[in-house]
Amino acid sequence: MSVGDLKTHFSEVLETVKQGNKIGILYGRIKRPIAMIVPYAEEKRTRRKLGILDGKIHITFGDTFALNPGEQERS
Repeated sequence: MSVGDLKTHFSEVLETVKQGNKIGILYGRIKRPIAMIVPYAEEKRTRRKLGILDGKIHITFGDTFALNPGEQERS
């Protein structure tokens, strides 16, 4: 669908997408595809696993490492 057609028929496009269809957007004189309008899908939220890197990495700080006074207050 060209940008001009999208502007003209925006409400109908949204209804089509709402029904589960995807719409490709074409731009320019040569009608190059630049975007897709797709139905919104709810993200499945999972609980974050804490400690997944435990035992897999080791972090060390050099002798010259120091926090500035503003960073020390936040901890």
